[in-house]
Amino acid sequence: SYLGFASQLFFFLFLISAEYYLLTVMAHDRCVAICQPLHYGTLLGTRACVHMAAAAWGICLFIALLHTAKTFSVPLCQGNAVGQFFCEIPHILKLSCSHSDYLREVGLIVVGVSLTFGCFVFMVVSYVWIFRAMLRIPSQQGRHKAFSTCLPHLAVVSLFLSTGVFANLKPPSMSSPSLDLVVSVLYSVVPPAVNPLIYSLRNKELKDALRRLITG
Repeated sequence: SYLGFASQLFFFLFLISAEYYLLTVMAHDRCVAICQPLHYGTLLGTRACVHMAAAAWGICLFIALLHTAKTFSVPLCQGNAVGQFFCEIPHILKLSCSHSDYLREVGLIVVGVSLTFGCFVFMVVSYVWIFRAMLRIPSQQGRHKAFSTCLPHLAVVSLFLSTGVFANLKPPSMSSPSLDLVVSVLYSVVPPAVNPLIYSLRNKELKDALRRLITG
């Protein structure tokens, strides 16, 4: 049904974009913590963190509502059967018979991609500042501590972006319903599922437990 498709698309867009924008906020958090540690409490207090998180969720809510409303206002002339497990925008647009509505939705996608690229550039610039600050730390122990602070975030960002880029930019010759399903699950389910594990690897007790499990 349209309602089921629309609900699935809304929550898919909302949760995926929320994951990405919160990772962007976390990159800023790491940058301030390492580059300006003495001012961290002033620059990123509780109120500032709440405001950034609320802004990220609010933007994601607006984006998801806008895309969902626009996508499902496009008239379909090739039926309403989507040959995918996930109800994604490109597969719905293939069923469209209105060229002008199709172009408007593609325009929204271009704006979304531009915002995504802007967040990526922001994260890259943040980590350039972080690595520059780390190189100025005199002690090896201090550099190791700073790097271990960033490592979980870098791992999550790398996993999220690599699977997402492959899912959306893979060659058409590699596209198949089964592969698209696996890749969609990979970038939409796996990164959020492993987040708690990756961020918990800094916990000494958890690392000791994993070491004992591996070594028997």
